[in-house]
Amino acid sequence: MTRDRDDIVLPDVSEDTTDLLNHLRRKLADKTPRNQLRAAYYDSHRLLRHVTPVMPPQYRSLGLVLGWAAKAVDLLARRCNLEGFTWPDGDLDGAGFDQLWTDNAVSSEANQGVVSALIHSAAFVVNTQGSNGEPPALLHFKSALDATGNWDARRRRLENLYSVTARDKEGNTTGIALYLDGVTITARKDGTKWFTVDIQEHSYGVPAEVLPYRPRLGREFGSSRISRPVMAIQDEAVRSLMRGVGHMDVYAWPEFWMLGADEGIFKNADGTPKTSFQVMLGRIKGIPDDENASNPRADVKQFPSAAPTPHREWINTLSKMFARETALPDNAVAITDFANPTSADSYDASQYELIAEAEGTVDDLTPGLQRAFARALAMANSSTVDRFATVEPTWRNPRFQSRAAQADAGMKQLSAMPWLAETEVGLELLGLTPQQRKRALTERSRVRGSSVLAALTQTVTASATAPSPAATPVTPTVTLDDAGAGSA
Repeated sequence: MTRDRDDIVLPDVSEDTTDLLNHLRRKLADKTPRNQLRAAYYDSHRLLRHVTPVMPPQYRSLGLVLGWAAKAVDLLARRCNLEGFTWPDGDLDGAGFDQLWTDNAVSSEANQGVVSALIHSAAFVVNTQGSNGEPPALLHFKSALDATGNWDARRRRLENLYSVTARDKEGNTTGIALYLDGVTITARKDGTKWFTVDIQEHSYGVPAEVLPYRPRLGREFGSSRISRPVMAIQDEAVRSLMRGVGHMDVYAWPEFWMLGADEGIFKNADGTPKTSFQVMLGRIKGIPDDENASNPRADVKQFPSAAPTPHREWINTLSKMFARETALPDNAVAITDFANPTSADSYDASQYELIAEAEGTVDDLTPGLQRAFARALAMANSSTVDRFATVEPTWRNPRFQSRAAQADAGMKQLSAMPWLAETEVGLELLGLTPQQRKRALTERSRVRGSSVLAALTQTVTASATAPSPAATPVTPTVTLDDAGAGSA
């Protein structure tokens, strides 16, 4: 088979696997420019150079940018917070949940994965077994700039995953990993040659999951939140911003027409012409009369400056169009003509679309995180994934509630089912964080244990100090037999 110059060929790897590896490498390369463009919008690195032919050239290099795309991503991501995992059929603490959660910084890493998924339409989470000096199970979140794979529509999960594990200073790939069903291949580049580092067999299927944003049939890897309409509206807003800057520099100054004035008023004492800003800032304080001129006294006409209102109104219109496209409330990006919510009902109404978007987002992210964490627990416990199949992620409520409102709602639910107050679910309804719930249950167990111990100690002490009962004399019983002889 004829190969491209950039194809990767690894020793000890079959021809079919090599073909798949290079297919995924080319797939990632094809998607990279568009993913980098969206990352540039998010990082405010997208600059407009050519605006319009009538715009002075110096305004094209001002570097004006807007952070609307980043706001669209961040405001949604901040409502999709992973709080932890629950296991109705088992004991997570006994399975090493705390160590796995802490060693992999899952709370922070998962939130970063959510942000990447919103930017690029999908992110990936990979399971690997730790080596010497590492945790027994590792979770790595990868952006679409560094990973891609093929989707198995029948099994509804990844068929494989290609991941870039290392790059040089120029951004060239120097380390890769290929995750297949039951096999993980890692390789690195030394100079101009690729070497196979390890080929590891395991029983965990394809140890990778996709975290999509807005997936749909035929587009299982989802769609980016920084969509084409979002980019187009932001570009138009930047153009309007440039026009506004140009307006302030040129058209906001009053315009004067001078008839019969000598040009000497626009020159310095040494005869050199004054700069434009000196003329504009100095205005016209006095023009001497010239009796020898056809018009001895100069006549000055003033035209009022143009107001920047049209530019502001157009940018405000664009901001509201952007808010509609991204399900944001008007007050998130609009400049004027919006009302701040003053009650809980009005707040919910203003945030309804964003809250609904967050609820749908966590629903789409849940299956991948659920399978990935179950696989991590299986690796940590040298067990099967099926044992942890019912482990589920728990998400923070996307609706921002005050502690008092959440506790009040929880109390109403607990009043209907008082027995829930003795469970972790009841503490969750009251708004306690996972750490607070764990501390409360631990301290309750400690207090109960202390109470039982105190009761036992009191019982033993009372038994030891109580007086012994007086001995009761025993009266012998005498019975007569048939012969009249007595027996004791």
